[in-house]
Amino acid sequence: MFRPVLFCSILISLFLFSSAQSCNKYAFASNKVFSSCNDLPYLNSFLHWNYDTSSGTAQIAYRHTGITSSRWVAWAINPDSKGMVGSQALVAFQKSDGSMSVYTSPVNSYQTQLQKGDLSFAVSDLTATYSNNEIVIFATLKLPSNTTTVNQVWQDGPLSNDSPRSHDVSGANVQSMATLNLHSGQSGTTGTANSKIKKKNIHGVLNAISWGIMMPVGILIARYVKVFEFADPAWFYLHATCQTSAYIIGVAGWATGLQLGKDSPGIQYTAHRTIGILIFSLATLQVFALLLRPKKEHKYRLYWNIYHHAIGYTVLVLSIINIFKGFDILNRSDDKWEKAYIVIIGALAVVAIILEACTWIIVLRRKKSADAEKLPQGMTRTNGFNGYGAKTQNGV
Repeated sequence: MFRPVLFCSILISLFLFSSAQSCNKYAFASNKVFSSCNDLPYLNSFLHWNYDTSSGTAQIAYRHTGITSSRWVAWAINPDSKGMVGSQALVAFQKSDGSMSVYTSPVNSYQTQLQKGDLSFAVSDLTATYSNNEIVIFATLKLPSNTTTVNQVWQDGPLSNDSPRSHDVSGANVQSMATLNLHSGQSGTTGTANSKIKKKNIHGVLNAISWGIMMPVGILIARYVKVFEFADPAWFYLHATCQTSAYIIGVAGWATGLQLGKDSPGIQYTAHRTIGILIFSLATLQVFALLLRPKKEHKYRLYWNIYHHAIGYTVLVLSIINIFKGFDILNRSDDKWEKAYIVIIGALAVVAIILEACTWIIVLRRKKSADAEKLPQGMTRTNGFNGYGAKTQNGV
């Protein structure tokens, strides 16, 4: 029992450690390379940059993922405060004719419509791209000498007739600001933001391990290990232990997801949330159904088995689908965790195919042996007595 717990703890630690560095390996279509990257805690955003201290020159790429062509995005530096007013913004969106609009805009009031204007520092090489629901803004900024830490603000909002309109004033849209150390890459986000990132990582790891790995392993045990006579009743206890542990860990992951939703008003991933609630409900039914499991010889045991198998396989399929939806939501530029999960679930599928073939061979051999034992002594299944028809050779 301690080994699975230790294994899960190691996976969680590795995931949390690697998540802070995940966006550094993002490959830009323009082949641009940036030495530093920060996974911003709100609005599915990332900031990549190179910074030359001696010249105060910062090359930046601001990525805003999960965005439609009917919305604008912006990233800004505020030289004077941590708020919106006074921000020196880079704005981008796709116009109705398909071309990109990208420009600078000083934010002088809360009622701004993000009009074009010069910033308090020089900006060059300003371009933007839009593809796969992702807008990327590229720019080179000439910051004041000896700048080390900046106040950054990022935002998105709706478009109307190719013009930006006011963004939401609740949830993530009013929390998307932080300080950034251009040398160390350390982000001075609030404790709430850091806690949210940690909860996202824990939520993902718990659900991937429970619903995505332990649950399939438990199903493999129930379907294939029980075929071997020497494994009875050990297979049942292994199956029950694996599925119960998966359920407990999964409930913890589900609860973390609910807390994330509560901490993120205005942000909702409807499909992921709905499937998650459905998985939890069906899995809970499975747990309670164990209390009503008839004995093997009971006349209703067959119907219970059909119900149990149908719900179990449904939970399995929904879990795998929802895990990949979770990967899409995290939208990490380094997708090694998604690839690792694909390898794991692929390996389990290969094992299932091999065991399926082996168990069918075993079952068919047993059936043939059992049928032979039921026939009178000397009779075969095909030719009757001694292989010569209805009578022996002497005609008796």
